[in-house]
Amino acid sequence: MRSATHTSLAGRLNTLIIDSSVDGGAAVLVPRGDLVHGCADTLARTLARLPDGTDRVDLDMSGVSFMDTTGLQLLEVLDTYARRRRVRVTATGWNEQPRSVLEMAGLDPDDPLHGPGTRREPVPSMVVMERTQQLDRLRTEVEQLRQAIATRPVIDQARGVLMATHACSPDEAWEVLRQASQLSNTKLRKVAAEVTAGAEGGGPLPSPELRRALRTAIDRCLN
Repeated sequence: MRSATHTSLAGRLNTLIIDSSVDGGAAVLVPRGDLVHGCADTLARTLARLPDGTDRVDLDMSGVSFMDTTGLQLLEVLDTYARRRRVRVTATGWNEQPRSVLEMAGLDPDDPLHGPGTRREPVPSMVVMERTQQLDRLRTEVEQLRQAIATRPVIDQARGVLMATHACSPDEAWEVLRQASQLSNTKLRKVAAEVTAGAEGGGPLPSPELRRALRTAIDRCLN
């Protein structure tokens, strides 16, 4: 049995698919893809299809490599299901990036539903504020990861152009792009796109301001 959800970053993030199997009263669910918007609904549909008499649900999370804060809703759905059906649930096998999200949320990555960080009672307001601040920082980090996923191909192409043109290393090419972005107050993706376009036959040249910024960055980093 399989359920799936699609993300707004189709082609960049991976569609979440949940495979399930039931042996006796034990169900094993194996999500594969990314825990982003819609993942909780996908799990809810999968749980709703489990047969009556299911007394244990184990999620094997090893197939998930990326998770943003909305992925925490998946755990809420699982916990609610466990309470209503009075069944044992687990979610184990988390990879590195999802583990960092769980840790920032104050949960035990080895057992986020039952570990030491799990709270069943109301928490003091100071703890709530601290958790909120942690999640805000985490949302910023996740957004940066999203942007990195979206911009990496064009940035890699621009680095290749600079490396071929100036016989520099990948790190030096990256530093040229970064400094040109800062000097011209232009987003890094746009700098990379203009460098790449300018290297193509007949392609448009970067703007005068960006050309000046690139020359300055090259002088600083490569001379």
